[in-house]
Amino acid sequence: MYIKSQRVANIPPYLFSEINRKKQELIEQGVDVIDLGIGCPDLPTPAHIIERLLEEMKDPNNFKYSGYSGCQEFREAVAKFYKKQFNVDLDPETEILTLIGSKEGIAHFISASIDPGDFVLLPDPGYPTYRTATFLANGFPYSMPLLRGNQYLPDFSIIPSHIKEKAKIMFLNYPSNPTAAVAGHEFFQEAVDFSRENQITIAHDAAYQMVTFDGYQSPSILQAEGAREVAVEFGSLSKTYSMTGWRIGYAVGNRDALKSLSVVKSNVDTSQFIPIQKAAATALTDDQTCIAEYNEIYKQRRKWMLKALQELGIEADSPKGSFFIWATVPKVFSSSEFVKNVLEKTGVIVTPGTAFGEYGEGYFRISLSVPTERLQQAIDRIRSKLVLSV
Repeated sequence: MYIKSQRVANIPPYLFSEINRKKQELIEQGVDVIDLGIGCPDLPTPAHIIERLLEEMKDPNNFKYSGYSGCQEFREAVAKFYKKQFNVDLDPETEILTLIGSKEGIAHFISASIDPGDFVLLPDPGYPTYRTATFLANGFPYSMPLLRGNQYLPDFSIIPSHIKEKAKIMFLNYPSNPTAAVAGHEFFQEAVDFSRENQITIAHDAAYQMVTFDGYQSPSILQAEGAREVAVEFGSLSKTYSMTGWRIGYAVGNRDALKSLSVVKSNVDTSQFIPIQKAAATALTDDQTCIAEYNEIYKQRRKWMLKALQELGIEADSPKGSFFIWATVPKVFSSSEFVKNVLEKTGVIVTPGTAFGEYGEGYFRISLSVPTERLQQAIDRIRSKLVLSV
């Protein structure tokens, strides 16, 4: 007989696993499902990255274990990328760590950094893994409200003193999932100053760092003065280069924090498959034209969807980053009611704002990770089958 731990028993099923389960049920029933829920790019991994993978697959030496910190070529590629993109110098030996996708790095970082009873400051709404990984590490999550009136940036001044004293980590995420909000140098400097004053380590989730529009370029938190004392930045190739299934990412920044993370990782994994790391090195250092090309596609989809939402009477800001739209739910519904109605009546999947925290109530998230013609079909179904106002 198996009895699961109380920690696991208290954690609800991962939202997107549940969405995928419902999606498969509908498909088996013959429903043409349009999935605007999960942030998985539909655009192909650029050919030159795939070619490098295939080339490295021919070398039998690449089928051995990787070094625990990742292969040298990949870590050097991350250093070159940071120097070129942000003018930030990183030591590949001590300030860069290879991850099997940034999600596992984020989850393991919490275990590496807190003791039972410590607090973790979390953006709300925010990526669900921050909260569940805190529970799994026997920590306490503390929500930092992200409000539209404050451009979805946390207000550090309202965090109680007793919480600041117990907090070990603060998560930030810009461009934001789910709100698609962006942050500038001034905010990151404020965050670093706050963290230095209160001895709290910043974990900046920068998965959408390169998916930007309208002339906005996302900064690295490591550009802020004093950031290396308190900050670790988590990067991913999933969104930038459409490499979600490759599971490759990195953590950069404070060397002591990365050393702790490496202790956890070396005891639970042996880094990523070497050919994937080498192909990822090519992605970071070779032809970068795909970034602008893919961002232009997302931009055009964004433009079309915002216009369509406006015609439906649904309010949404025009995001400068990520490929999400954070839209207001029609007033006749709660977030969960709206999403349920959309799914059951139209076969379209969108994500309720409450999936990302209590401050997500009143919103839903749309992913622009399908072609425009499918976006149009989704809107046509919603327009014809849902009553959005009283």
